Amino acid sequence: MKSKLLSSVILATLAVPGVAMADEAASPFSANVGFTTDYIFRGISQTSANPAVQGGIDYAHDSGLYAGIWGSNVSWIADFNAGVSSSLELDTYFGFRNSFAEDFSYDVGFIRYNYPASGYAAGATKADTDEIYGALGYKWVTVKYSYGLGQFLTVPGASGTNYLELNASVPLGETGITLGAHAGKQTYKGTAADALALAGTSATYSDWKVSAAMDLSGYAVTLAYSDTNTAAGGFYTTPAGKDLGRGTATLSISHAF
Repeated sequence: MKSKLLSSVILATLAVPGVAMADEAASPFSANVGFTTDYIFRGISQTSANPAVQGGIDYAHDSGLYAGIWGSNVSWIADFNAGVSSSLELDTYFGFRNSFAEDFSYDVGFIRYNYPASGYAAGATKADTDEIYGALGYKWVTVKYSYGLGQFLTVPGASGTNYLELNASVPLGETGITLGAHAGKQTYKGTAADALALAGTSATYSDWKVSAAMDLSGYAVTLAYSDTNTAAGGFYTTPAGKDLGRGTATLSISHAF
Protein backbone atom coordinates (compact mmCIF):
# COMPACT_ATOMS: atom_id res chain seq x y z
CA MET A 1 0.00 0.00 0.00
CA LYS A 2 1.85 -0.48 -1.68
CA SER A 3 5.14 -0.35 -3.44
CA LYS A 4 4.09 -1.29 -6.88
CA LEU A 5 6.53 1.23 -8.38
CA LEU A 6 3.78 3.48 -9.74
CA SER A 7 4.80 7.07 -10.35
CA SER A 8 1.95 8.17 -8.09
CA VAL A 9 4.22 7.36 -5.13
CA ILE A 10 1.85 4.85 -3.37
CA LEU A 11 4.92 3.72 -1.47
CA ALA A 12 7.88 6.05 -2.14
CA THR A 13 10.37 3.75 -0.40
CA LEU A 14 11.43 1.76 -3.45
CA ALA A 15 10.94 4.39 -6.14
CA VAL A 16 13.93 6.28 -7.53
CA PRO A 17 13.09 8.91 -10.20
CA GLY A 18 15.04 8.56 -13.41
CA VAL A 19 15.79 4.83 -13.18
CA ALA A 20 14.71 3.40 -16.53
CA MET A 21 15.95 1.10 -19.25
CA ALA A 22 17.05 2.59 -22.54
CA ASP A 23 14.27 0.90 -24.52
CA GLU A 24 11.46 1.93 -22.16
CA ALA A 25 9.90 4.25 -24.74
CA ALA A 26 9.74 1.42 -27.29
CA SER A 27 7.42 -0.75 -25.22
CA PRO A 28 4.39 0.11 -23.07
CA PHE A 29 5.22 -2.79 -20.76
CA SER A 30 7.68 -2.81 -17.87
CA ALA A 31 8.42 -5.05 -14.93
CA ASN A 32 10.04 -4.73 -11.52
CA VAL A 33 11.42 -7.02 -8.86
CA GLY A 34 12.55 -6.18 -5.36
CA PHE A 35 13.62 -7.36 -1.94
CA THR A 36 13.07 -5.62 1.38
CA THR A 37 14.07 -6.52 4.92
CA ASP A 38 10.53 -5.67 6.12
CA TYR A 39 7.45 -4.93 4.00
CA ILE A 40 6.03 -1.70 5.42
CA PHE A 41 2.68 -0.41 4.15
CA ARG A 42 1.51 2.92 5.54
CA GLY A 43 3.82 2.49 8.50
CA ILE A 44 2.58 -1.01 9.39
CA SER A 45 4.68 -4.16 8.89
CA GLN A 46 2.96 -6.64 6.61
CA THR A 47 5.51 -9.40 7.31
CA SER A 48 5.98 -9.13 11.10
CA ALA A 49 9.50 -7.71 10.69
CA ASN A 50 10.52 -10.44 8.22
CA PRO A 51 11.87 -9.99 4.66
CA ALA A 52 9.71 -9.84 1.55
CA VAL A 53 10.26 -10.57 -2.13
CA GLN A 54 8.15 -8.39 -4.41
CA GLY A 55 7.52 -7.76 -8.07
CA GLY A 56 5.07 -6.59 -10.69
CA ILE A 57 4.24 -5.89 -14.31
CA ASP A 58 2.94 -2.55 -15.60
CA TYR A 59 1.37 -1.30 -18.80
CA ALA A 60 1.54 2.43 -19.60
CA HIS A 61 0.02 4.03 -22.70
CA ASP A 62 1.21 7.32 -24.15
CA SER A 63 -2.20 8.82 -23.33
CA GLY A 64 -1.55 8.39 -19.60
CA LEU A 65 -3.65 5.26 -19.13
CA TYR A 66 -1.94 2.56 -17.07
CA ALA A 67 -2.68 -0.80 -15.47
CA GLY A 68 -0.70 -3.42 -13.63
CA ILE A 69 -0.34 -6.20 -11.14
CA TRP A 70 2.03 -6.41 -8.17
CA GLY A 71 2.68 -9.05 -5.53
CA SER A 72 4.50 -9.65 -2.26
CA ASN A 73 4.65 -12.24 0.47
CA VAL A 74 2.81 -11.23 3.67
CA SER A 75 2.11 -12.79 7.06
CA TRP A 76 -0.17 -10.39 8.96
CA ILE A 77 -3.46 -12.15 8.15
CA ALA A 78 -2.24 -15.50 9.48
CA ASP A 79 -0.55 -13.75 12.42
CA PHE A 80 -3.90 -12.28 13.56
CA ASN A 81 -6.17 -15.17 12.58
CA ALA A 82 -5.36 -18.63 13.90
CA GLY A 83 -6.12 -21.32 11.34
CA VAL A 84 -6.10 -18.97 8.34
CA SER A 85 -3.54 -19.74 5.64
CA SER A 86 -2.57 -16.59 3.74
CA SER A 87 0.92 -15.62 2.62
CA LEU A 88 0.37 -13.60 -0.58
CA GLU A 89 -0.77 -10.10 -1.44
CA LEU A 90 -1.62 -9.63 -5.11
CA ASP A 91 -2.67 -6.12 -6.14
CA THR A 92 -4.40 -5.19 -9.39
CA TYR A 93 -4.83 -1.57 -10.43
CA PHE A 94 -5.54 0.81 -13.28
CA GLY A 95 -5.68 4.56 -13.67
CA PHE A 96 -4.80 7.66 -15.62
CA ARG A 97 -1.93 10.04 -14.97
CA ASN A 98 -0.50 13.01 -16.80
CA SER A 99 1.15 16.39 -16.34
CA PHE A 100 0.00 19.93 -17.00
CA ALA A 101 1.28 23.51 -16.69
CA GLU A 102 4.87 22.18 -16.83
CA ASP A 103 5.46 21.46 -13.14
CA PHE A 104 2.11 19.92 -12.16
CA SER A 105 0.98 16.30 -12.41
CA TYR A 106 -2.09 14.27 -11.48
CA ASP A 107 -2.98 10.59 -11.04
CA VAL A 108 -6.39 9.01 -10.50
CA GLY A 109 -7.17 5.32 -10.32
CA PHE A 110 -8.49 2.18 -8.68
CA ILE A 111 -6.63 -0.55 -6.79
CA ARG A 112 -7.75 -3.86 -5.35
CA TYR A 113 -5.66 -5.50 -2.65
CA ASN A 114 -6.16 -9.27 -3.03
CA TYR A 115 -5.21 -11.75 -0.29
CA PRO A 116 -5.82 -15.35 -1.39
CA ALA A 117 -6.56 -17.32 1.78
CA SER A 118 -8.19 -20.40 3.20
CA GLY A 119 -9.40 -21.34 6.67
CA TYR A 120 -11.52 -18.28 7.47
CA ALA A 121 -14.21 -18.92 10.08
CA ALA A 122 -17.80 -18.76 8.85
CA GLY A 123 -18.93 -15.15 8.56
CA ALA A 124 -15.43 -13.70 9.01
CA THR A 125 -14.55 -10.57 7.05
CA LYS A 126 -11.82 -11.27 4.51
CA ALA A 127 -8.93 -8.89 3.91
CA ASP A 128 -9.59 -8.13 0.22
CA THR A 129 -9.98 -4.37 -0.15
CA ASP A 130 -10.94 -1.90 -2.90
CA GLU A 131 -9.75 1.71 -3.04
CA ILE A 132 -9.99 4.62 -5.42
CA TYR A 133 -7.33 7.31 -5.27
CA GLY A 134 -6.34 10.69 -6.57
CA ALA A 135 -3.00 12.48 -6.41
CA LEU A 136 -1.78 15.95 -7.32
CA GLY A 137 1.90 16.72 -7.67
CA TYR A 138 3.97 19.87 -7.98
CA LYS A 139 7.62 19.36 -8.87
CA TRP A 140 8.93 17.05 -6.12
CA VAL A 141 5.92 17.16 -3.78
CA THR A 142 2.80 14.98 -4.10
CA VAL A 143 -0.41 14.88 -2.06
CA LYS A 144 -2.61 11.81 -2.40
CA TYR A 145 -6.01 10.72 -1.07
CA SER A 146 -7.19 7.09 -1.06
CA TYR A 147 -10.81 6.15 -0.31
CA GLY A 148 -12.01 2.68 0.69
CA LEU A 149 -15.13 1.39 -1.07
CA GLY A 150 -16.26 -1.25 1.44
CA GLN A 151 -14.76 -3.54 4.05
CA PHE A 152 -11.19 -2.57 4.76
CA LEU A 153 -8.49 -5.12 5.60
CA THR A 154 -10.76 -7.41 7.72
CA VAL A 155 -12.74 -4.49 9.24
CA PRO A 156 -16.38 -4.91 8.06
CA GLY A 157 -18.64 -2.07 6.94
CA ALA A 158 -15.72 0.32 6.65
CA SER A 159 -16.72 2.22 3.50
CA GLY A 160 -15.22 5.70 3.65
CA THR A 161 -12.05 4.57 5.38
CA ASN A 162 -9.36 6.79 3.89
CA TYR A 163 -5.67 7.58 3.78
CA LEU A 164 -4.29 11.08 3.24
CA GLU A 165 -0.58 11.37 2.55
CA LEU A 166 2.07 13.92 1.62
CA ASN A 167 5.23 12.73 -0.13
CA ALA A 168 8.41 14.51 -1.13
CA SER A 169 11.20 13.13 -3.32
CA VAL A 170 14.23 15.32 -3.94
CA PRO A 171 17.15 14.25 -6.20
CA LEU A 172 20.53 15.52 -5.02
CA GLY A 173 21.96 16.83 -8.27
CA GLU A 174 24.10 14.34 -10.18
CA THR A 175 24.90 12.20 -7.14
CA GLY A 176 22.33 9.53 -7.98
CA ILE A 177 20.90 9.95 -4.47
CA THR A 178 17.25 10.84 -3.82
CA LEU A 179 15.99 11.94 -0.40
CA GLY A 180 12.40 11.14 0.50
CA ALA A 181 9.96 12.19 3.20
CA HIS A 182 6.42 11.02 3.88
CA ALA A 183 3.60 11.74 6.31
CA GLY A 184 0.17 10.13 6.30
CA LYS A 185 -2.98 9.47 8.27
CA GLN A 186 -5.13 6.34 8.04
CA THR A 187 -8.69 7.04 9.21
CA TYR A 188 -11.12 4.16 9.69
CA LYS A 189 -14.86 4.72 9.27
CA GLY A 190 -17.96 2.69 10.08
CA THR A 191 -19.69 1.03 13.03
CA ALA A 192 -16.99 -1.58 13.59
CA ALA A 193 -14.27 1.09 13.57
CA ASP A 194 -16.25 3.19 16.05
CA ALA A 195 -16.62 0.17 18.34
CA LEU A 196 -12.86 -0.40 18.24
CA ALA A 197 -12.25 3.23 19.20
CA LEU A 198 -14.68 2.98 22.12
CA ALA A 199 -12.89 -0.17 23.28
CA GLY A 200 -9.57 1.68 23.29
CA THR A 201 -8.12 -0.18 20.29
CA SER A 202 -8.73 2.36 17.51
CA ALA A 203 -7.48 1.40 14.06
CA THR A 204 -6.97 5.07 13.09
CA TYR A 205 -3.36 6.26 13.24
CA SER A 206 -0.71 8.52 11.68
CA ASP A 207 2.65 7.52 10.20
CA TRP A 208 5.80 9.11 8.82
CA LYS A 209 8.91 8.03 6.97
CA VAL A 210 12.26 9.38 5.81
CA SER A 211 14.42 7.67 3.20
CA ALA A 212 17.55 7.90 1.09
CA ALA A 213 17.77 6.04 -2.20
CA MET A 214 20.65 5.54 -4.60
CA ASP A 215 20.72 4.39 -8.20
CA LEU A 216 23.44 1.77 -8.58
CA SER A 217 23.66 0.79 -12.25
CA GLY A 218 19.89 0.50 -12.60
CA TYR A 219 19.26 -0.93 -9.13
CA ALA A 220 17.49 1.27 -6.59
CA VAL A 221 18.93 0.74 -3.11
CA THR A 222 16.88 2.42 -0.37
CA LEU A 223 17.44 2.89 3.35
CA ALA A 224 14.33 4.10 5.19
CA TYR A 225 13.01 4.64 8.67
CA SER A 226 9.27 4.70 9.40
CA ASP A 227 7.19 5.03 12.54
CA THR A 228 3.57 5.43 13.65
CA ASN A 229 1.62 6.64 16.67
CA THR A 230 -0.11 3.27 17.14
CA ALA A 231 -0.33 2.09 20.72
CA ALA A 232 1.63 -0.99 21.79
CA GLY A 233 -0.83 -3.71 22.68
CA GLY A 234 -3.53 -2.13 20.53
CA PHE A 235 -5.11 -2.91 17.17
CA TYR A 236 -1.79 -3.44 15.39
CA THR A 237 -0.26 -5.77 17.98
CA THR A 238 -0.48 -9.47 17.09
CA PRO A 239 -1.76 -12.11 19.56
CA ALA A 240 1.89 -13.10 19.96
CA GLY A 241 2.68 -9.57 21.20
CA LYS A 242 4.47 -8.22 18.12
CA ASP A 243 3.80 -4.51 17.52
CA LEU A 244 3.54 -4.07 13.75
CA GLY A 245 3.40 -0.27 13.99
CA ARG A 246 6.66 0.26 15.85
CA GLY A 247 9.54 2.34 14.47
CA THR A 248 11.38 0.32 11.84
CA ALA A 249 14.47 0.71 9.67
CA THR A 250 14.40 -1.12 6.34
CA LEU A 251 16.85 -1.79 3.54
CA SER A 252 15.40 -2.44 0.10
CA ILE A 253 16.70 -3.11 -3.40
CA SER A 254 14.64 -3.08 -6.58
CA HIS A 255 15.23 -3.24 -10.31
CA ALA A 256 12.98 -2.15 -13.18
CA PHE A 257 13.29 -3.63 -16.67
